[in-house]
Amino acid sequence: MWATAVGVARVRALESERENALFRDPLARAFAAAGGLWPSSPPLPGDEAARLRRLAVSFSIVIRTKFLDDLLLRASASGIRQVVLLGAGMDSRAYRMDWPVGTRLFEVDTAPPLDFKASVLRQEGAVARCERITVAVDLREDWPGALAAAGHDPAVPTVWIAEGLLIYLPEDAVDLLMARTGAQPAPGSRMGLTLGSRGVIERFGADAVQGSAASMWVSEMPDDPVGWLAGHGWEASCHTLRERAAAYGRPISTPPRREERPGGLISAVRR
Repeated sequence: MWATAVGVARVRALESERENALFRDPLARAFAAAGGLWPSSPPLPGDEAARLRRLAVSFSIVIRTKFLDDLLLRASASGIRQVVLLGAGMDSRAYRMDWPVGTRLFEVDTAPPLDFKASVLRQEGAVARCERITVAVDLREDWPGALAAAGHDPAVPTVWIAEGLLIYLPEDAVDLLMARTGAQPAPGSRMGLTLGSRGVIERFGADAVQGSAASMWVSEMPDDPVGWLAGHGWEASCHTLRERAAAYGRPISTPPRREERPGGLISAVRR
């Protein structure tokens, strides 16, 4: 599954080249190139509907990246100095964002993507703008224990990020992940999540090419994400892709779908 993170890097690289880019990710191109997705593009399917679905997925990656960037900036401004990226993939926020002194950023993922990423970072001579700590562990295993062993302090407020992750996990694994995160006691902690919109698997995954990202999607958002997260100790706010896209100056021109409510971009606070 980690190879899909290289595809996400390619989307971020293309966005970074726009004059009015919502973010700049100078390492994204290197990740995409090392993964074989740059400079040539994979051929687009002849099916116009498939092409439009591909564009929609790319658009959602851009909007969610900006949404979580803003959430992290607010968390830092509030004084939080611990960041945990669950399923970090090719995330380069440790290198591309301005972090306050004392920030510790933990990247949790399995060894293969972390090793691939390390080779690209060495090649690029990349220097992190905060203390970056990698934690090689499968999220189906005891990742809280591995995180604590790497130096994370559960008693100190943390901002947790799960970007483009939960849609690949079955519902029981999603609940376990949220239960483990909710078990971290520090009040004032924050969380940013992306959840698969209602109906997204039917629209994107039904005829997805085997091995593509959409073919591995298995989990959509619960009917009441606010209530669901409250059960795990989080006070959440939900936003739709459409709402955030309009706020960022990238309005969606197509009519809204009924299943777009309540929204798959989540910000939450631990009270």
